[in-house]
Amino acid sequence: MSKISGMEDLRFWQSARNLAQGIDSLVKRGGLAKNKTLEMQLQRSSISVVSNIAEGFGRGGNKEFINFLSIARGSLAEVLSPLILAYDFGYCNEDEYFSLRVSIENTGKLIGGLTRHLKNSTITGSKFQ
Repeated sequence: MSKISGMEDLRFWQSARNLAQGIDSLVKRGGLAKNKTLEMQLQRSSISVVSNIAEGFGRGGNKEFINFLSIARGSLAEVLSPLILAYDFGYCNEDEYFSLRVSIENTGKLIGGLTRHLKNSTITGSKFQ
């Protein structure tokens, strides 16, 4: 296993980052400009996923990291809901919708896997060494 030197090395952070980039691409295409509330919610919630992973990682303790991972998973739901509405309202096509939905689901699975691992780990985090 390779050494993790920063959050950028974490697969689930990379996955969340890719999701945020996908949402940004969707928003920049312009159709969502007609619905600023939906546009802003998509942007805020996708950024929140990445940011909460980063903050949890930076805390240095497993319990805090688990808490922030839980918040990140909640933010994934916050991405999914307006994405469904964007699709319903015709702001994205079926391919875009399903691609982003798969990205949300994959990111959630990665976060869930790490959360389970941390809950079962005897290592408490760098801040407690």
